[in-house]
Amino acid sequence: MDIRLHNTLTREKQVFSPQNPQRVTMYVCGPTVYSYAHIGNARPPVAFDVLFRLLRARYGADHVVYASNITDVDDKIIAAAAETSRPIAEITELYERIYREDVGALGVIEPTHRPHATDHIGGMIEMIETLVKKGHAYPGNDGVLFDVPSMADYGKLSGRNREDMIAGARVEVDGGKKDPADFALWKAAKPGEPKEARWDSPWGEGRPGWHVECSAMAKAVLGETIDIHAGGLDLIFPHHENEIAQSECAHGRPMANYWLHNGFLAMDSEKMSKSLGNVKLIHDLLKGWDGEVLRLALLSAHYRGPLDFTEALLNQSKATLDRFYNALRRMDVEAADVSAPNGVMSALCDDLNTPLALAELSALATEANKAEPADWPRFKGQILAAGALLGLLQRDPEDWARGDASEADVIDARVAARVAARKAKDFAEADRIRKELVAEGIEIMDGPDGSTWRRV
Repeated sequence: MDIRLHNTLTREKQVFSPQNPQRVTMYVCGPTVYSYAHIGNARPPVAFDVLFRLLRARYGADHVVYASNITDVDDKIIAAAAETSRPIAEITELYERIYREDVGALGVIEPTHRPHATDHIGGMIEMIETLVKKGHAYPGNDGVLFDVPSMADYGKLSGRNREDMIAGARVEVDGGKKDPADFALWKAAKPGEPKEARWDSPWGEGRPGWHVECSAMAKAVLGETIDIHAGGLDLIFPHHENEIAQSECAHGRPMANYWLHNGFLAMDSEKMSKSLGNVKLIHDLLKGWDGEVLRLALLSAHYRGPLDFTEALLNQSKATLDRFYNALRRMDVEAADVSAPNGVMSALCDDLNTPLALAELSALATEANKAEPADWPRFKGQILAAGALLGLLQRDPEDWARGDASEADVIDARVAARVAARKAKDFAEADRIRKELVAEGIEIMDGPDGSTWRRV
């Protein structure tokens, strides 16, 4: 079946047709590493990780090349270094490591490439030089600027009119702009900025603008035209609009054939903001919730729509996973080597319809719970294959049933106390412990080799 994706550029759902099925390319804008990432930052890597998995299933794991960058030079990074009196490299390395660990805990497969902005400064300078030579950029007082009016169809991705584009552009020092909409390609170094945040260029010491970083990195690791470029809805303008301008004016060809954007995430129906005090960090949420629970919550709404992230959603996601894992645990057999069922695959091929895919997986779990033992290998294989496409059900069912490590240790100690009470013939105490555990949903299984437990 065809994969159909909603293309922001054409404003319609289109059949996905890669330039080369032997090398399908995808780029997703990554983090600026100066602090912890919040749960809203996790939506793009999780949503497009599902697309990565789907593409690998369709074209083969060796034929999909996925890049997601690390922005390790930026005004916010410089400000964080100044505020903490720490070297820039120390800050970026720390928060990159934390980011990768955090999204890894959400089941995100590591991309094929993780280009770092500081490793591609030469390519950025080369692209800016090309734009200047072609008349699409010019030196200003504070660096080099892109000449927006030089591109006839600038704004085609966002569809904004000129007034909206000027009003919505990132605030920057005028720097001798010819046009209010012009944006920075190269920023001249400011007095007092650290040496590690400036590079030599034909226009003096400085650093690249944010937009040109992604254009240069995407070209370096994927090519001048890529199949899919994705990111959050907030990046359509100005970031992705400006990427298109730079890349297409420099190379004379489309930057990407399909542009995908995920919707916003709200906390309890309110936009996340520091002023409201409702910013939830991935790092902190993982202290109280398993990564699969967070992932399922993020996939519970269609990626292009809004998502209201609530405590109730997390509890519901945990209950759903408990049900799936219980179905797997009940089928105590080896899984058959089968593909994901058509219903799940069809849902994901239809513009990553994860809510429908999860509904199909739920129906499959219901069937499995009614199935005869002879059919268990097939059902178990289908559930695991569907889970693999969604990045779920990656844990051992018994481990999942035992809960997190700290909770498991407490239950282990109580089970051991019950065993000790039985050995001491204190049956009243042993029975009391057993009843408490049963009331908490813990089943104790006594055998010749000792006592074990599981959640029911």
